Amino acid sequence: MKIAILDDYQDSVRHLPCFRLLEGMDVKVFNHSAKGLGQLAIRLADMEALVLIRERTAISRALIEKLPKLKLIAQTGRIGSHVDLAAAATHGIAVVEGSGDPVAPAELTWALILAARRKIPQYASLLKQGLWQASAVEPARSTLGCTLQGRVMGIWGYGRIGQLIARYAQSFGMKVLVWGSEASRNKAVAEGFDAANSKKQLFLQSDVLSLHLRLSESSRYGVTYEDLSLMKSDALIVNTSRAELIAPGALEAALREGRPGGAALDVFEIEPLPINASILQLENVLATPHIGFVETDSYERYFRPAFEAIVDFVQGNPVNNIAQTV
Repeated sequence: MKIAILDDYQDSVRHLPCFRLLEGMDVKVFNHSAKGLGQLAIRLADMEALVLIRERTAISRALIEKLPKLKLIAQTGRIGSHVDLAAAATHGIAVVEGSGDPVAPAELTWALILAARRKIPQYASLLKQGLWQASAVEPARSTLGCTLQGRVMGIWGYGRIGQLIARYAQSFGMKVLVWGSEASRNKAVAEGFDAANSKKQLFLQSDVLSLHLRLSESSRYGVTYEDLSLMKSDALIVNTSRAELIAPGALEAALREGRPGGAALDVFEIEPLPINASILQLENVLATPHIGFVETDSYERYFRPAFEAIVDFVQGNPVNNIAQTV
């Protein structure tokens, strides 16, 4: 079977222990994303199976119709709207998904919160330039960081990641304030946390606000400029979930106006993010290149089920074909 592993930016997959499951198969690992439908179709024309790394490449109906040899799509983690399941089913292509893991993205979220609130990247970078205890080159702009204890940790979305963030915040002495569905709010209260009375209250009261929603038609662009402008001038918004949770242009406009005071981001509408992206030019933004799940343990947990699905398919025992349920 000819297999393509797409968008392995760091060329890490072939070094994983689970990669040995594909021994003897014709595997091509692509380290750079293709530009446009035509280029992608040419790249994948002879492939019988695709391994997708999260949502890095969209598998649209138009693409599927240009891949007559494709038999299987193995998704690392949960499937999203980036794969046209109806088109796959129409063309007899099996689609197998894995499961997510909340630990790595939750830990990254907390690392970003600590780094942003204490201005760790600024201090560390300027120390290497010979500046002692400076968070900015100009003394007038070199401000202090702040601790988390006693402050309000807002969480929108109380799924597995949101629940971990709530516990982290509690251990740091923060007051946790949860917003989301009625079921999410009730669960948070049952577990000893506070639920916001409204989305407005969440944005008004949070010192740190972290988004942990799955992207759907109901959650897309759910955070508006008006929501952000309600935040405190020293508040931090954190997004390690999906860039499309925030309305286009809203975050950058709000940050330029000073409410909220800062943002920590791991997700962007265009990925890889261009070096000249305007959001990267803002001093009050801490940005990382979508690495919430990019670490050794998560990669092994994500890729092993995907590779096992390929082995099962080759052996004539396909499992968990979600395209059949569409």
